[in-house]
Amino acid sequence: MAQSKVTTPATLTRRGLLSAVSAMSVLSLSQWPGRALAADLDVDAFLALSQELVGQDNLSTDIASSMLTAFSAIGREDDISALAAGESDDDLANSIVASWYTGESPDSDDLQMLSYTDALIWQAMDYTKPLAFCGGGVGYWSDPPEA
Repeated sequence: MAQSKVTTPATLTRRGLLSAVSAMSVLSLSQWPGRALAADLDVDAFLALSQELVGQDNLSTDIASSMLTAFSAIGREDDISALAAGESDDDLANSIVASWYTGESPDSDDLQMLSYTDALIWQAMDYTKPLAFCGGGVGYWSDPPEA
């Protein structure tokens, strides 16, 4: 003798609807999965991202470490993780490149330079040198620059 199954149709309760809508709102604000990758961001990942953004592969690990600490201090670590994961953030990418070229911290309240002599601006402007640094031997300035 065959037994028949009795099924009840799924119904949506008011409580279920409110829970689903609340969960969707929270998830949209959390920017998942970019935020989930924050724990994976380390100096090597930041250095790789920086090399891609700047277009150079000889960047300093020490400066990258200081820069990542500075970006983390202003709460941008999760955004950098998302950028490294492939999300688009032109303002953050430009801020990272600007820090490499100027040597300045992204934290406007931080007056300490991340780097002065190793800032990429000195490579871009090879006709000059960091202020207060000697450019050669005694009297080097009397020789005309190479063309």
